[in-house]
Amino acid sequence: MNSKQAKGAKPPPSQGREEYAVIRMYEAREQIYPREIKGRYASLRWLCVFLTQLVFYGLPWINWNGRQAVLFDLGARKFYLFGLVLWPQDFIWLAALLIICAFGLFLFTAVAGRVWCGYACPQTVYTEIFMWIERRIEGTRSARMRLDRQPWSVDKLWRKSAKHLAWGAVALWTGMSFVGYFSPMRELLPELAAFAFGPWEMFWILFYGFATYGNAGWMREQVCKYMCPYARFQSAMFDRDSLIVTYDGGRGEPRMPQAKAAKAEGRAGDCIDCTLCVQVCPTGIDIRQGLQYMCIGCAACVDACDSVMDKIGRARGLIRYSTENAVEQRLPASAIRRRLLRPRILIYTAILGAVVALFAGSLWIRTPVKLDVIRDRGSMGREVEDGIIENVYRLQIINTDERGHRYRISATGIDGLAVAPAEAIEVAATQTLSVPVRVRAPHGAGESGSNKIRFELQAEDDPALHVSEKAVFIVPRR
Repeated sequence: MNSKQAKGAKPPPSQGREEYAVIRMYEAREQIYPREIKGRYASLRWLCVFLTQLVFYGLPWINWNGRQAVLFDLGARKFYLFGLVLWPQDFIWLAALLIICAFGLFLFTAVAGRVWCGYACPQTVYTEIFMWIERRIEGTRSARMRLDRQPWSVDKLWRKSAKHLAWGAVALWTGMSFVGYFSPMRELLPELAAFAFGPWEMFWILFYGFATYGNAGWMREQVCKYMCPYARFQSAMFDRDSLIVTYDGGRGEPRMPQAKAAKAEGRAGDCIDCTLCVQVCPTGIDIRQGLQYMCIGCAACVDACDSVMDKIGRARGLIRYSTENAVEQRLPASAIRRRLLRPRILIYTAILGAVVALFAGSLWIRTPVKLDVIRDRGSMGREVEDGIIENVYRLQIINTDERGHRYRISATGIDGLAVAPAEAIEVAATQTLSVPVRVRAPHGAGESGSNKIRFELQAEDDPALHVSEKAVFIVPRR
């Protein structure tokens, strides 16, 4: 160590000192304050909000044949969809419905981008509702930004409290409506008044309410940007002829404020760099930077840009629904429509149409009665009086119709088969009945060992209500 260092002199920056750089693994969230905008797409978005919530909140209150029209009764293992009653055995229809939804999403995305995300996704719908409440209580975009920067005061406290109370009320009613699809809504309301919810009902009301409150009130665009898997695989469904919200850079660039553009002698683009398209975006992106996975296709930027173009006397459509090929090649609307019928769209349409046809056809020919045959394992086949061979079964009859029926049971496959009891069996509406049945064959009928037979179930009051099920009749070896 030299004398200067011994006297406490500072070493050179490169000697005796380690420099550290802070590397953030996660980007800090920047608060987004979407600006309210009016326009045709904003009106369409609110129409979708109204229709989707009318269905969601309204369906649990509709009655059908003396019961709730749409009810998923997990305890009784019955799913009621208006006049249709489904049982766990009908899971195939649920699978078909999910396939229809998946291919429908693929088709709509390939044609028109993320229209589902922008107009009907629950995250978008409830975020719109919560932001509307926020604007009514806290004010415009600038007022909300100013309020958040202010220190706490009486005015700030009551506005924030009122907003969160309103959010909580909407979220809890949403959770209540969700549970109303699984427990009859007209039974939930008296329980609400008496604070007598069951533990599971209370759990799901609070859980779904908290999820709505957190996602739509706090997380908002974070759900779309980081949690939603659809944003990640949408590129696999897009192509250059898919309709997307796009900025026409050829027309808009170079962008500059209107005052400078007036002096540019025609060298400026139509974009005046007002950033209104960024201010109205619910995910906070700049659409002028091109297609981004965070864009949900809500077209708020289209309404904002059109309003600016109207004010400065220029044509609408600087930001518009178009395709990448149409923007780059300056294609007219007729060419965009012609490219709609491309192979991908035709394949998706064909598959979706086939699945919908099979789904509708299977429901149309569906018989509202089911029959399951269970052999009595304790009696494989025995000889009773006069050499008669008897087998014992248990028949499970499921009447999925909403009215009761009387059924007669018969058996075929061996000559002279007799079924006891011989009288008709009464099965109430949407009920399951387990019936012990004895089947007898005369001496010498059938072959030793197992013989294939078939049980027939026929409703006395409806000739079309008929079902059959295979079984095995055991004849002891002679």
